[in-house]
Amino acid sequence: MAKVLVTGAAGFIGFHLALRLLSRGDTVVGLDNLNDYYDVNLKLSRLKQVAMDPNFKPVRLDLQDREGMQRLFEEEKFDVVVNLAAQAGVRYSLINPHSYIDTNLVGFCNILEGCRHHGVKHLVFASSSSVYGANTKMPFSVHHNVDHPVSLYAATKKANELMAHTYASLFKVPCTGLRFFTVYGPWGRPDMALFLFTRAIMENRPIDVFNYGRMQRDFTYIDDIVEGVVRVMDRVAAPNPAWSGDEPDSATSFAPYKLYNIGNNNPVELMRFIEVLENCLGKKAEKNLLPIQAGDVPATYADIDDLVRDVGFKPSTTIEEGIKKFVAWYREYYKVG
Repeated sequence: MAKVLVTGAAGFIGFHLALRLLSRGDTVVGLDNLNDYYDVNLKLSRLKQVAMDPNFKPVRLDLQDREGMQRLFEEEKFDVVVNLAAQAGVRYSLINPHSYIDTNLVGFCNILEGCRHHGVKHLVFASSSSVYGANTKMPFSVHHNVDHPVSLYAATKKANELMAHTYASLFKVPCTGLRFFTVYGPWGRPDMALFLFTRAIMENRPIDVFNYGRMQRDFTYIDDIVEGVVRVMDRVAAPNPAWSGDEPDSATSFAPYKLYNIGNNNPVELMRFIEVLENCLGKKAEKNLLPIQAGDVPATYADIDDLVRDVGFKPSTTIEEGIKKFVAWYREYYKVG
């Protein structure tokens, strides 16, 4: 049993992770600022579910509140920190770049400082498949160079990896970064494709299909993401004795630092994803075919060999299973046909 800080606890992944940690007996402090980037009522509904457990403590706080974060770390004495709070969304970063700097950089610095000064045994933090940016070699490997982001969101996630490595190197804070690949499932984010498509189809509105449907994504079901996070949490990052500065491996280090991809290892074309959704809804979509948007990448595909080798886990939920579960949740939550 451990005392775990989960940031972004009212968010999609944070909520599911908190439930899982509580179910195994951990004490969870769930931090969230409940911002209005998307429907706050959905966030509150998630919190209501997780707050039923007496071992869950909600904290409403902004990551960029330096004094508030200092007090939180001083008072709670966390064993493990899982940072899932972030200003999310590739496209929104073109509209409101400052929110990404405030949360994803300033806020992450406050987390690193808290871990540094208060003996946190392991920091696990969310990165993103978007860091692969202009890379085209597939599948994407954590051992590949990722110096060409194509959105500010991706750049902040790459910066998080670099910041964490610095703290692992200078202050021996064990840090593990997780590059998530297109997470979906029940209680998902309303700004993500599955949610947008489901709502539009059920309301008889057309859906916007970018890159003319030729997008490929390594869609990863939420339960698989959470299983990967928990297994990585329990494997504290350690130095790689074989690491060499002559041929530096970006996924490991001479410091206690590690990177993993968590993806389904099975890219799916967007048109197939929509077809499965149509089958689950029993209704066809009217498609508005559009060119690729600025900041988007045409394909993602995760190499998860390191994850399988180190923690013995490989995501396995098919899109047929996952979308069916999402649609069932959506109908129940929104009380629609």
